Amino acid sequence: MALADDRKAAHAGSPPASDAAASVTTPPAEDTPQVAPATTTTTTMGDSGILPASHWQIDPPTERDIDDDDDDDDDGDSALGTVISSTTSLSSSILNYRNIHGRTFHSDIGKAEAWTPNDETQTESMDINHHLCTLITGGKLHLAPIPDDIKKAIDIGTGTGIWAIDFADEHPGTEVIGTDVSLIQPGWVPPNLSFEIDDANQPWTWDDDTFDYVHLRCMFGSISDWPALYREAFRVCKPGGWIEDHENSIKIDSDDGSVAEDSAMGQWTKVFWEGGKRFGRTFRVVEEDLQRKGMEAAGFVDIVVKDIKCPVGPWAKGELEKQLGLFAKLVLETDIEGYVLYMWSAVMGWTKEETQVYIAHLRRQLRDPNVHSWYMHRIVYARKPLTA
Repeated sequence: MALADDRKAAHAGSPPASDAAASVTTPPAEDTPQVAPATTTTTTMGDSGILPASHWQIDPPTERDIDDDDDDDDDGDSALGTVISSTTSLSSSILNYRNIHGRTFHSDIGKAEAWTPNDETQTESMDINHHLCTLITGGKLHLAPIPDDIKKAIDIGTGTGIWAIDFADEHPGTEVIGTDVSLIQPGWVPPNLSFEIDDANQPWTWDDDTFDYVHLRCMFGSISDWPALYREAFRVCKPGGWIEDHENSIKIDSDDGSVAEDSAMGQWTKVFWEGGKRFGRTFRVVEEDLQRKGMEAAGFVDIVVKDIKCPVGPWAKGELEKQLGLFAKLVLETDIEGYVLYMWSAVMGWTKEETQVYIAHLRRQLRDPNVHSWYMHRIVYARKPLTA
């Protein structure tokens, strides 16, 4: 899929926020979709538009929908084998991880608050997402025009460390640091790479003008103060250095009405938006143009914004679009529980049983070929002025 938007905004003359969202071309569907009629329900929770847990007891899911091990997508199975890293995630037994309905989440460190687990199932999904992100960028690990001989780079929110490992392999002369709040990175890494436990919401510990390149990806729902995040990135970035941030919109949308507001995918968006308000970590990073605004306010210049419309499921015509959709679906299905559990249970207060019924409905919709869903992936990169 082509990068749908490419805009530069100098620090003094960036476009207004109302113009920030990119105009994109919808991936063409194979056939005219047959949209299932929406279920009529009037009961919602306040002004959020969130349907109560009891709504999902209507038209209960089948055993197949509930069985998260049942996946008849042979293409997905074969693709999975080609992209899962051979690296084994490391979960130290000495760390006191939180447990929510049988899934482990990182230890509380400072202001850190993670909405995804840090166990093996989730890290597998993270590694598939890394492959999806490299498909989006045409196989590149970065789009910022950094030179090959940079001395020092940092990956904030490194997760399993897979991006940092690949980047360190590509730049053997560069010292690379990956940071995260969970110790889930492998022990065997390139000699020029190290990992540190650190919370990006706290003041960063590195000196001013330390890094030639600051990389962030998928921090949505994890940051309490986005302007402060970019101010810290600006401070530690060397003059002439670059920052690059890849974020997803949490909103699952459609252009043909196949994602209704009262469907599982439609409610996914509403719960994440409301949940983000409740625990102070917004999921509206793309919608509120926080990347560009934050970088500009921090002092970065030559800001470039690229929006990519990513299908969910292999419904689009083009081969690349099919691959994007296949892996986007695979990311979710690999750990659909992990992406839902914290927000629905710990934040919204649903029981485990209520949450599992909703998950079954979401899985059913993911597998419906008549649903032509997509989300927006936004890449923003910028340069620190030489005179800063």
